[in-house]
Amino acid sequence: MTDNAIERIFSLESVDYADFWGANERTLDFVRLLFPKLKLVARGEMLKAIGSADDIDHFEGMLQAMMAHHERNGSLNENAIMQIMESGGSSPDAEVSDEILVHGRNGLLVKARTRNQRRLVDAVRNNDMVFAVGPAGTGKTYTAVALAVRALKNKEVRRIILTRPAVEAGESLGFLPGDLRDKLDPYLQPLYDALHDMIPQQKLATYREDGTIEIAPLAFMRGRTLDNAFVILDEAQNATSSQLKMFLTRMGRNAKFVITGDLTQVDLPRHQQSGLMQATQLLHDLKGIEVITLDHTDVVRHRLVTQIIKAYDNLPKLQD
Repeated sequence: MTDNAIERIFSLESVDYADFWGANERTLDFVRLLFPKLKLVARGEMLKAIGSADDIDHFEGMLQAMMAHHERNGSLNENAIMQIMESGGSSPDAEVSDEILVHGRNGLLVKARTRNQRRLVDAVRNNDMVFAVGPAGTGKTYTAVALAVRALKNKEVRRIILTRPAVEAGESLGFLPGDLRDKLDPYLQPLYDALHDMIPQQKLATYREDGTIEIAPLAFMRGRTLDNAFVILDEAQNATSSQLKMFLTRMGRNAKFVITGDLTQVDLPRHQQSGLMQATQLLHDLKGIEVITLDHTDVVRHRLVTQIIKAYDNLPKLQD
């Protein structure tokens, strides 16, 4: 510490400080790494910061944003802290509504957690077809599934149809073991995972049996008309142009279509263009269709996912 170091004490009475700092004060240790010029000492509901006045002023703004985030969400993780730091003290969900999309299992409250997820919610409310494009971990599929479950519970639609291309990265289903369902289930597992968070297991089984919820590969959509349904096409970057055109033209009466994908993870052969890329360029100006772009600021997984995405975003610059 320098000779001009001062100390300032902050109160954490407005939050559950034990939960705020995490198990074994792991979150506090992470914050210390982000503020190496400060000495941070936690004593119950009090936090002492020792360092220069400028550094403490900067820290105070970040701490207030972290506390506000914790108060809204009931938690504070490393990814949220990194977003607060990168935004200069704005909580990543500062402008996000507290609207609950679905009351999930075990008390889970599913809601939009970032600005762009909120934009996705609003876009689906105001349009019949929405494209959600962005990298892994930005909540595209999870938010879309939550909106579909809400629409079903509110009797806005009669069924949910979830689909995705079944063959990725050049793999062939024929070489996988088991019957057709065994071959397809691994590709559709992320959709099952989201549904399991939001619908009781027995209820979900009933919905699957009576066709209220259908999960099927994209090829199974051919020749159908999808009425009174909330339909999600996931991993659409791996659909060819002809496949995506086929899917989009299945839209029937009283239907909502959400198409999600990550244009940085196209697994199609080099000679085939992603249908998602073409469709967003071709259709974005049509009334009733909206394209929402999510980015690294929307990542809700481990903080390293945000850093990985940013590193790959810089890859062309490194190669130039």
